[in-house]
Amino acid sequence: MASTAACEPIEESLQKTGKKSFAGIPEATFVDDVDAYMKDREGVESILRQLDEQHGKYKFMELNLLARKKKLKSQIPDIQKSLDMIQVLEAKKKTDEKIETHFLLSDLLYSRAIIEPTDKVCLWLGANVMLEYTLEDAKALLEKNHETAMKNLAQVHHDLDFLRDQMTTTEVNMARLYNWDVKRRQALNAK
Repeated sequence: MASTAACEPIEESLQKTGKKSFAGIPEATFVDDVDAYMKDREGVESILRQLDEQHGKYKFMELNLLARKKKLKSQIPDIQKSLDMIQVLEAKKKTDEKIETHFLLSDLLYSRAIIEPTDKVCLWLGANVMLEYTLEDAKALLEKNHETAMKNLAQVHHDLDFLRDQMTTTEVNMARLYNWDVKRRQALNAK
């Protein structure tokens, strides 16, 4: 089963390259000086609306990334189980030993099977496609798929971290602009 610890070396290499985002996530700029920022702009409400809209887009992107992360986290153990099964088949082939197993026919219905030593295996590729591979080719394909899935999971983690930073920056900007507007209105009322 894949853990986040397995993704850490990949994430560290992503940080070293300075790559900010893989998913085209726009970077939020921090409003340091609100007075200077509002000098050339009119209407705090319209700017707050724009920031709120941007925050909503970030939330939508976060939902998509979380769904992708969930899918990858379910795929990785499946790939690992397939790799483990290929190793069992290779070991049994060397000893010329048969494998007795039970497989699922439908919900709650299993059948017993005896598998002769083999050098071929069928893999589901998706979209109702199954292909026969030699054990070596299947192992190579599954290892490549496992590596790609781990890399994609690290990219999703990286993008989620980047996205959360952008959401926080946007939320801070909204709070600062709102507070600036409250102070401005209080100053106008005091005059």
